[in-house]
Amino acid sequence: MAVEKFNTRVQGVEILKPRTDSRDYRMIVLKNLLQVLLISDPDTDKCAASMSVSVGSFSDPQGLEGLAHFLEHMLFYASEKYPEEDSYSKYITEHGGSTNAYTASEETNYHFDVNADCFVEALDRFAQFFIKPLMSADATMREIKAVDSENQKNLLSDGWRMRQLQKHLSKEDHPYHKFSTGNMDTLHVRPQAKGVDTRSELIKFYEEHYSANIMHLVVYGKESLDKIQDLVEGMFQEIQNTNKVVPRFPGQPCTDDHLQILVKAVPIKQGHKLGVSWPVTPSIHHYEEGPSKYLGHLIGHEGEGSLFHALKILGWATGLSAGEGEWTLDYSFFKVSIDLTDAGHEHMQEILGLLFNYIQLLQKTGVCQWIFDELSAICETKFHYQDKTPPMSYIVDIASNMQIYPAKDWLVGSSLPTKFNPATVQKVVDELSPSNVRILWESQKFEGQTDKAEPWYNTAYSLEKITTSTIQEWVLSAPDVNLHLPAPNVFIPTDFSLKDAKEKETIPVLLRKSPFSRLWYKPDTMFSKPKAYVKMDFNCPLAVSSPDAAVLTDIFTRLLMDYLNEYAYYAQVAGLYYGVSLSDNGFELTLLGYDHKLRILLETVVAKIANFEVKPDRFAVIKETVTKEYQNYKFRQPYHQAMYYCSLILQDQTWPWTEELDVLSHMEAEDVAKFVPMLLSRTFIECYIAGNVENKEAESMVNHIEDVLFNEPKPICRPLFPSQHLTNRVVKLENGMKYFYHQDGSNPSDENSALVHYIQVHRDDFAMNIKLQLFGLVAKQATFHQLRTVEQLGYITALAQRNDSGIYGVQFIIQSSVKGPGHIDSRVESLLKNFESKLYEMTDEDFKSNVTALIDMKLEKHKNLKEESRFYWREIQSGTLKFNRKEAEVAALKQLQKQELIDFFNEYIKVGAEKKKSLSIRVYGSQHLKEMASDKNEVPSPSVEIEDIVGFRKSQPLHGSFRGCGQPKL
Repeated sequence: MAVEKFNTRVQGVEILKPRTDSRDYRMIVLKNLLQVLLISDPDTDKCAASMSVSVGSFSDPQGLEGLAHFLEHMLFYASEKYPEEDSYSKYITEHGGSTNAYTASEETNYHFDVNADCFVEALDRFAQFFIKPLMSADATMREIKAVDSENQKNLLSDGWRMRQLQKHLSKEDHPYHKFSTGNMDTLHVRPQAKGVDTRSELIKFYEEHYSANIMHLVVYGKESLDKIQDLVEGMFQEIQNTNKVVPRFPGQPCTDDHLQILVKAVPIKQGHKLGVSWPVTPSIHHYEEGPSKYLGHLIGHEGEGSLFHALKILGWATGLSAGEGEWTLDYSFFKVSIDLTDAGHEHMQEILGLLFNYIQLLQKTGVCQWIFDELSAICETKFHYQDKTPPMSYIVDIASNMQIYPAKDWLVGSSLPTKFNPATVQKVVDELSPSNVRILWESQKFEGQTDKAEPWYNTAYSLEKITTSTIQEWVLSAPDVNLHLPAPNVFIPTDFSLKDAKEKETIPVLLRKSPFSRLWYKPDTMFSKPKAYVKMDFNCPLAVSSPDAAVLTDIFTRLLMDYLNEYAYYAQVAGLYYGVSLSDNGFELTLLGYDHKLRILLETVVAKIANFEVKPDRFAVIKETVTKEYQNYKFRQPYHQAMYYCSLILQDQTWPWTEELDVLSHMEAEDVAKFVPMLLSRTFIECYIAGNVENKEAESMVNHIEDVLFNEPKPICRPLFPSQHLTNRVVKLENGMKYFYHQDGSNPSDENSALVHYIQVHRDDFAMNIKLQLFGLVAKQATFHQLRTVEQLGYITALAQRNDSGIYGVQFIIQSSVKGPGHIDSRVESLLKNFESKLYEMTDEDFKSNVTALIDMKLEKHKNLKEESRFYWREIQSGTLKFNRKEAEVAALKQLQKQELIDFFNEYIKVGAEKKKSLSIRVYGSQHLKEMASDKNEVPSPSVEIEDIVGFRKSQPLHGSFRGCGQPKL
């Protein structure tokens, strides 16, 4: 029997939930002492569960680094009740869901979501992991290879490398020091050499640590709380309770030897970074007072008077963040990360001096109640008006919170500082002292100047001790700038009233059209939140006319963001997001958040566009930043490179990054100054305004923009000529033809190779779309299981839909360190040959089940305004304007017969199909480079070898564009 049923009260304490949250919550404790939070949401289309186990990589046995992570992988395989290998993932994928897990230092979390009507069986399969998992002997070696492949993917990632270096520079007998991921060496080679059987250790680890009393489960269902409780009690009370104590690891990871150090490290990528960290009192012990949140808010501020603003004016930094980093109940680090310019790299000591100056300012001014109150108000508004998110992402955080917080704060965690306690904050401020600082300085300029290497990732570094007096000298050498606390935030919303939309449109309507713009409008009829979404796409033909124009437009958008930052940062803090970025045909402005003060921000951005001028000092910084981004393209993961080449081959009016980098190297500030007036001189603005906005307000916003940009005596913008309206067109591959592009990986140090095997199918059409989507649903898990689980080709293995401007296809994406792209391509072909018989063998019942799953996925409601707006904006931007897409495709699905799916596969997908059009992008890592020549010789005919991407694209016919044809008239 479970304990007494609670509503939203736990032992007399109300669980704090957002005012706008209509879901029901209940906490129960099963007889095996498993704590469970039940969530009932009658409106949900997906159900989900998350289990948090209070054990992680810190508990790895000595000499078996990565065992906790390896166990996380192994539990997915099979259980006694469901012994078929990978059947859990197969069931969930085929019923519209997804599944994942992660291993942290003191927690392992497993989670999934699935279509609501399949939740019961999915939940039962999930429960069996924790009751009787198989962890079969034959799967052990295969999954060790998967863990090793995951680690191979991370070896050239600066994030992973620097994190491990920080861990390496700590006490060797503290678990923080450990290598947590695991690889072939730690999980197989070394244990085998010592006569240790990894599988036996794995089972032993599971039995020692996986006990119901240190697990926390969240179950998110559609049914009533009583029904969900009955389900949970029936499925999870068989988890064994061996009364384990949650492992604790007292003591600090860093002794005096690991403090007051300056570490110079060589990253993989271009750029300079400065990471400054201090061990501090973990905020978790004072989470309602939020000391680190308060300090992070101030040290990470970007408004006038802030540390970042000073560094930006000096031309020394392009980004800064501050806050509590890795923490447990026993230790914590407060970290400040600064992205440096080349000039900033040369002034590192002065930058550290300014940082300590700002900390001294905080120490002198004391803790300000008005700042705490303002931060508390922002956090409270964010909590109570939070958007609904997908159930799985929502409950993962809650399951983790259950380990740490009292029940009343399971939903809120530490996101809501409410108690003003200056002493608590002051204590952490005082801990940010020169005597316990750790400085990690990253730059390729340190190449050849280091004398040490971190053992797991082979990161080159040097280490030197620094004294308090040295830091004091840096403080004295810092430039004299006016650092001060931020001003009160004028963007904090105070009006949360909901507007009564007289029109109840369920799809966007064309509200207004002029020679200058077109306005689509959609009132909020779903979410009842005081929020709005504004998207304005400035269609400028000049923007995409050449590599020079593309780069100049990019620089323009970045300068705009740069100029807005000090002012608009306050809006962002207050929950009003803004962005100016490149779009397919020019640049776009996005605003999303509380509607109360959105108009003020919109008018400010438009004024900046109208009065744009180039500041040479800021141009120099932006140019340097963009140059490094281009130079770092060659360090991207090989599968990202392959996807990039695929897009470059298919999409007209795109330019190789090498050409854009060449353009950039010769660019000067006056080039941008001359270009921008020409860019804006012919413009058409496509607008979409949605949410808590009345139609007259929406029209007024667009009227204002037209007045500023088009209706002045000397207008900045003029309308486009009909012939100038842009289209996005895609290469039309030839029926029955195979295309190949072979390329060596751009990073010679990367051993990983990659394949993108793309099959182009059709132009947007409801009947065809659903067949392709159904094929993808049926084949997705089979692809993952065969290529990753059975053949162990690589950790990154996926089958994904692809939509290029309304041209639909499917792509297989695989990255591998064990096999070259030619071999992987042959395995994809083999998979497709085997899949043909599976389709014929599919029972009518299985076919119907897959169709039902896809219908459920399509009918899934949008959870928030952003999600809904993105859906409709895609239709507007692509020109398809099929706002009823979901309903129309569901209607087509209901009519679909199994034979039609088989005919579709035979016609477009199967090996040798008459209308099949495939493109294989093969990127060769260093260890497979020698295979490229023979792979080229072995390509089948008829086939086309693409040698010159741009030349090939220019020689091919293009699919027609949806933009500009059949557009609605008022």
